[in-house]
Amino acid sequence: MISNIPLITVLGPTAVGKTSFGVRLALALDAEIISADSRQVFKGMDIGTGKDIADYQFGDKVVPHHLIDIAEPGTEYNVYRFRHDFLEAYQTIHSRNKLPLLCGGTGMYLESVLLDYDLVEVPENQALREKLAGLPDEQLIRMISTARQLHNTTDTSDRERLTRALEIELFKQEHPNLDKLPDFSNTPVIGIRYDREIIRNRITQRLNQRLNEGMIDEVRQLMEKGVSADRLLFYGLEYKYITMYLTGELSYSQMVRLLNTAIHQFAKRQMTWFRRMEKKGVRIFWLEGENGLEANINKALLYIKNFKA
Repeated sequence: MISNIPLITVLGPTAVGKTSFGVRLALALDAEIISADSRQVFKGMDIGTGKDIADYQFGDKVVPHHLIDIAEPGTEYNVYRFRHDFLEAYQTIHSRNKLPLLCGGTGMYLESVLLDYDLVEVPENQALREKLAGLPDEQLIRMISTARQLHNTTDTSDRERLTRALEIELFKQEHPNLDKLPDFSNTPVIGIRYDREIIRNRITQRLNQRLNEGMIDEVRQLMEKGVSADRLLFYGLEYKYITMYLTGELSYSQMVRLLNTAIHQFAKRQMTWFRRMEKKGVRIFWLEGENGLEANINKALLYIKNFKA
C-alpha cells in the first residue's frame, strides 16, 4: 500500500473501460476495488449494468472487489447506503494493509466520497416535531442559528424546512461519528475519456453485444422473479427500455433505437457531472482512451508516484 495515499479513484463515463483499467491498476498497486456504480449493487442485474465480473481476473490473479451484488433486485439503494457501505469496505481493506481503489461512473456516489457530502439519513422524529409545532418561527430560527451547522441556507424560508433542519442538526449532534469519512479531497483521481465520436461507436457496439449476450432474457428473468415493471423502469436505461419492450409498449427496433440514444445522453450527463466536480475543486487527471490500456496504466502509475496533495 502507498503509505501517504489513502484512496485512489478511477472514474469516467459509460463504455470507456473503467473496470479493465481499474483491475490492471489495482494489480500494479496491490489494491482492492470498491465499485461506485448505483446499479451493480443489485444481484442478477449483470449484463445490463456491465458488471464484467470476468474482468476482475487477470491471468491467475483475482482482484478483490466490493459493493457488487450486495442488494436484492427490486429494493432501493441510495447514496446514504452507499456511503455507509463504502466506509465499511474502506475500513476492511485498510485493515489488510491494502490500498482502496474507488472505481465507477455514478457521479453522486463519487462526489459524496471525494467531497464528503454531509449526508445523514435522518428519520422523522415525531415527538420533536410536536414539541417544535408550538414554538414561533423566530425561536426556531434562533435555535438553528446556534446549532453546529446550518443544514441549508434556505432552511429558514418556510416552517417545514425549518423544522426538518432542526431535526437533522439535533440528530447529528446525538450521533457525531455517524459514517464520518476520512478526508479524500486531495487524493489521486484518474479519469478516462474518449473522443465524442469514438465513445458513440463504443456505446453502440457494446449495446449490440449485450443484446446478443442475453440482456433481454436477464430482464425477463427479473420480472419472473417478482421484480415489478415499475421498479425496473425506475432503474432506467437498459432496464427501462427492455421492460417497455417486454410489456409491449415498444417494438424491438424502437427499443434498440431509443435505448442507444438514451445511453449516449447518459454519457454526456456523466461528463457534465465530472466537469462540475472539477469546478468544485476535484483534480481529475484525464487519460485519453485512444492512447491504449498499457500506455494509460503507465501514465497513471507515474502520476500516482509523483502525486502531491
